[in-house]
Amino acid sequence: MAEKIVIASGKGGVGKSSLTAGLARALSGAGMLDMDIGLRSLDLIFGTQKDVLFDWGNVIDGGCEPNQAALAAGGPMLMTAPMRMSDSFTKESMKELADKLAKDYDYIFFDAPAGLSDGFELACAAADRGIVVSTADAVCVRSVNITAGAMRKLGLSDIRLVINRFDEKAVCKKKLLNIDDVIDAVCVQLIGIVPEDAAVSHCAVRGEPLPASSAAAKAFSRIAKRIDGGEAPLLG
Repeated sequence: MAEKIVIASGKGGVGKSSLTAGLARALSGAGMLDMDIGLRSLDLIFGTQKDVLFDWGNVIDGGCEPNQAALAAGGPMLMTAPMRMSDSFTKESMKELADKLAKDYDYIFFDAPAGLSDGFELACAAADRGIVVSTADAVCVRSVNITAGAMRKLGLSDIRLVINRFDEKAVCKKKLLNIDDVIDAVCVQLIGIVPEDAAVSHCAVRGEPLPASSAAAKAFSRIAKRIDGGEAPLLG
C-alpha cells in the first residue's frame, strides 16, 4: 500500500512542484496528483500537457477509470488537476480515491496549491503525512509555519520540512536566514535541503528531467532516501 504524502507551502514560487517532481522521479513506484485546481503545472514540468485527456476529477465523477487518467511521466505516474472546482470534490471522495490508488503505488505525492485553499484541504485529507517547503526568507518562513499549523488542524501529525533553493553565499552575507533560524521559525523537523540550482527552472520550461549530476537532483535523491527510511546527509 502506498505511503501518501502531501507537499505544501504557504506562498507560491518556492519550488514546491519541482520538489514533488524530483522526489517522484527519485522514488520507484511513485504516483503524483496535482491538486492545484485551475492552475495545474506538473503536466508542464513533465512535458505531458499534450497527453492530458482526463484528470482526477473525472475519476471522482465517474467519467473515467483511474488508469485512463494516469499519465506516464518518464517513470512516475501523474494525474493532473481539474480546471475547475466541483461539489463532488470533497474530503471524503478525495480520500476514497487515494485509498483506491494506494494499491498500485509505493508512494503517492499530492502537490498542494499555494496557500490554504480547497485544494490544500483536499490534499491533506488524502494524505498520511506531509512535507512543507520553505525558502530561507522571513516572508516564506512565516507562511510555512502557518501552513504547518493548518495541516496539524486537518489531522496530519507527521510533517517534515524541506528548505529549498538554499543559497549558502546569501546566508553568509546575511541576506537570508540560516538553517537553524528556518527550523526554529517553522517549528518542523528538517528532512532535507535543496541548493539553489538554475537547472531546475531550465528543465521545467523544457519539460525535461534534471541531469543526475545537478546539485538539485542529488538533493532530491538524498531526501527520497530519507523518506524511504534510509540514511543520507542533509547537505551534499
